[in-house]
Amino acid sequence: MCRNIKTLFNFDPPVTDAEIRDASLQFVRKISGFTKPSKANEVAFESAVDEISLISGRLLASLETNAPPKDRDEEAAKKKARAAERFAV
Repeated sequence: MCRNIKTLFNFDPPVTDAEIRDASLQFVRKISGFTKPSKANEVAFESAVDEISLISGRLLASLETNAPPKDRDEEAAKKKARAAERFAV
């Protein structure tokens, strides 16, 4: 899985439409191999991002859990600590 795609489910505050779109864009970039599509592929690329955003939003809205929501700041701090350990010189 692409490291730039973040888990979006079960966070407080809840995920935003912009975050869903950003993850969808990363996904389409990964599977297409394009960072920025050519003019010939631009419509197909943007259409795919839009469709995946809609589907992802529906998925996130339909998921259920009994786990308490994760705090974004705490998760970011954990991620930074893991990265510091992983890339320590």
